[in-house]
Amino acid sequence: MQTPVTFYLEQEGVEYRLLPHTKPAKTVDEAAQERGVNPEQMVKSILLRDMGGFHVLACVPGPAQVDPKKVRTMFGCRRMTCADASDVEKVTGLVIGTVAPIGLKRPLPVIFDHSIKKHHKINISSGDRMAGIELETEDLLILCDPMFADICR
Repeated sequence: MQTPVTFYLEQEGVEYRLLPHTKPAKTVDEAAQERGVNPEQMVKSILLRDMGGFHVLACVPGPAQVDPKKVRTMFGCRRMTCADASDVEKVTGLVIGTVAPIGLKRPLPVIFDHSIKKHHKINISSGDRMAGIELETEDLLILCDPMFADICR
């Protein structure tokens, strides 16, 4: 399976394991079950936007929720909300549910919650609803060079 995310990983020479799904997952719990992993090891990538069109990709562990207020404070925005489906696809090149912090259509500021660093291996979306990707946490951190903060609710 070739996706923008797998293409990027191969281009960078990063080892990963593709975790195919038997059916598209609609939730983090469904994706974790399909991949046979703990939801805590999954990285959920949420595209946020302010009223001026500034975008940031906020990444938290699978079961957690991003707190847009915490992210907005970091960037000095007055208001920040989750981007809608058409904005997600336009900005990232991927559809909602398949976004990862790498393999994006264009560079974006990326912010990770500190708790993502507690696992040696993590799971990200592959860019396709029918598979996930497992890779070393350190490799992902090197590739996307994120900022870190407490951004969970």
